[in-house]
Amino acid sequence: MLNEIVTKIKDISLNSEETVFFEEADRKYTYKELDELSDSLAGYLEETYPSKTPIIVYGGQEAMMVISFLACTKAGHSYVPIDDHTPKERVSMIVEEANASCVLSLSEWPLNTENVYNRETIISLMENNKNYLGKQVVCENDIYYIIFTSGTTGKPKGVQITYNNLISFTSWMLSDFDLKENQRFLCQAPFSFDLSVMDLYPALLTAGTLIPMPKTMIENFPLLFKSIPEMNLNVWVSTPSLIEMVLLNPEFDGEHLPSLENFEFCGEELPKNTAKKLLERFPNAKIFNTYGPTETTVAVTNISLDSDILDKYERVPLGKVKSDTEIHILNDKGEKLPDGEIGEIVISGPSVSVGYFNNPEKTNEVFFEFEGVPAYRTGDAGLLEDGLLFYKGRMDFQIKLNGYRMELGDIDHHLITLTEVRAACSVPKYNKAGKVQQLLAYIVLEEDVDASDERALTQRLKEDLNKTVMDYMVPHRFIYVENLPMTQNGKIDRKQLINEVNS
Repeated sequence: MLNEIVTKIKDISLNSEETVFFEEADRKYTYKELDELSDSLAGYLEETYPSKTPIIVYGGQEAMMVISFLACTKAGHSYVPIDDHTPKERVSMIVEEANASCVLSLSEWPLNTENVYNRETIISLMENNKNYLGKQVVCENDIYYIIFTSGTTGKPKGVQITYNNLISFTSWMLSDFDLKENQRFLCQAPFSFDLSVMDLYPALLTAGTLIPMPKTMIENFPLLFKSIPEMNLNVWVSTPSLIEMVLLNPEFDGEHLPSLENFEFCGEELPKNTAKKLLERFPNAKIFNTYGPTETTVAVTNISLDSDILDKYERVPLGKVKSDTEIHILNDKGEKLPDGEIGEIVISGPSVSVGYFNNPEKTNEVFFEFEGVPAYRTGDAGLLEDGLLFYKGRMDFQIKLNGYRMELGDIDHHLITLTEVRAACSVPKYNKAGKVQQLLAYIVLEEDVDASDERALTQRLKEDLNKTVMDYMVPHRFIYVENLPMTQNGKIDRKQLINEVNS
């Protein structure tokens, strides 16, 4: 059967041999190499592992990872990407859950497990020109990749994305995001985070070039600011948290980076102030806000932002749903709510995953049929207005304080609208009975203040916040920090702060 991604890569490799698909600091890899090296590894995998079980691919932001993914696809296997910065305990849990045929380990493998191929062996298999028969390429309802996300029990859940799910997503990306042939894409999100799919496959389907931004670069501001102009990027894909970091550099603008013409954000809410700054810095660029959980294949809504949209709405809209998908806002009885009312966001259509790998219990909790179509309960609160979806926080980050129900994300949103505040995260402090006793806010300021001035600043921030939220939503304590903790996927780690406050 046909696999459009495999076919397109073969077509590029035959018609433009020198086109580069991945550009590392000291080496460029062409589409011809991508096709031929993956053919050889796929030939070995399809012969050695004929059953269509998952294959773990372990490593960092490098071309060999992408070549290995493609080899798995050609050999009829789903791949399970694990980033090499993943804690050993989590790697162990994923290995236990995935029940994989083998591990392709491009970085040093942290466990003592069987059927592990090290880097040297993998490269040898890629270069031995093994005959690839192509008997069972991943297609239709076959599982394309499995990405493990955090589970409430501490056990990771493997989200299974099929070929059809992925094609629904990539077709939308190619039609609705103003992408062109041969663009240079930022490749920053770890491959174990599904945001990476937003740059990986659109790039490969448009003869684009992936430019990696390793974790070590992000952690070193001088290196990061120096390196970005050298990347000559056209398309920027990241979480809003990363762009907020980069905007600290006054030279991150259209004048200094004229080739940067397309921004795509996903993974967390895009603050209005950040969107405004970006529009001011890059007036000629397209800036897309998107929304979607891993379980519905990266993203299902988008909007191209401009100053009119930002002036019209209090929060940045998540956008319109893609044409083959539907968004429903349901109440706690599972009934549809009219426009303007807040409820749970439910997504239905061809992007919805078939469920969690080997986990029917968790699958049945959130995956179901709605009006005869596969659907997913997101756990996100939202509403529809003017045909646009708006985010209203996580259902599971709702708390009750003194009888009042409130959404932590809503408080964060109002905090970051204050001129002095660059980033914020509100957290509850519980008493011994498990009730919320106090509300705290961790604050990153736009400019540092002396410790002696913090009390006056806190008072002023509370007064300003009181103008936009109910008095019971104003945090009791403000804690000033240089930065907020991030998850491995580049999102603010609220759970870590909650644990700190309540330890």
